[in-house]
Amino acid sequence: MTLTPEEIDRYKRHLVLHEVGGQGQQKLKASRALVVGAGGLGSPVLMYLAAAGVGTLGIIDDDHVSLDNLQRQIIHDTGRVGDLKTESARDAVARLNPHVKVELHAERLTARNALSIVSQYDIVADGSDNFDTRYLVNDACYLAKVPLVFAALGPFDGYVSTFRGFDTGADGKPLPTYRCIFPEAPPPGTVANCSEVGILGAIAGVIGTLQATEVLKELTGVGDSLAGRLLIYDALACRFENVNIAWDPANPLSGENPTITDLSIHEQIVGADA
Repeated sequence: MTLTPEEIDRYKRHLVLHEVGGQGQQKLKASRALVVGAGGLGSPVLMYLAAAGVGTLGIIDDDHVSLDNLQRQIIHDTGRVGDLKTESARDAVARLNPHVKVELHAERLTARNALSIVSQYDIVADGSDNFDTRYLVNDACYLAKVPLVFAALGPFDGYVSTFRGFDTGADGKPLPTYRCIFPEAPPPGTVANCSEVGILGAIAGVIGTLQATEVLKELTGVGDSLAGRLLIYDALACRFENVNIAWDPANPLSGENPTITDLSIHEQIVGADA
């Protein structure tokens, strides 16, 4: 996919990178990335993927912009309070880079639509804020064989990893999925959300930017993938840590005797907001 003269000028800082260059930028232009959630994580992910020239961005979110979002969800502004997050995010992307096509999914991700939506894209960035959606996205990406760049936030911390459980590592064993770390979701009500415990807004920017970087690495093939590793950020100590993740042969999705072979396990789950 060729670049126009305007795109060559826009992306010149990429083009002079030996690791990216014209071929890598053309890969980005031809790529399709789905961002789950246009919130705290989705905001920097969408902005940096758009700025980088990812050709098509899908956004799935059924929520509306509220005033208390704006402390961390920087893709939206005060004038968009009450609007659909997908539409607000689309307009921000258009202002930043009109060369990027945006596809809106102003709906809840469910067991009925997850596979059909995920399968339309080359990669997924999960910026959801609840366990129901995280497990649904993980399972859908595994079944559709679509790479997943996962991120999650705490009040002063964050986590990023890449899941390619349908691939094998250098040792010949399958790479891990989210269920290799957490086979099942914690019981409802046992883990507080950010509305209950709060979050330092800039944490979403740090982790979302790292998440966007990993998406760009996966799309261009640059550097070492986070597949098989979990990156942990502790803002109060200003410390990053890498933890190795191994494939769990007993996990119910990609283990030796999988019990999850479709998304029917998610059909009874409600409240899985993106």
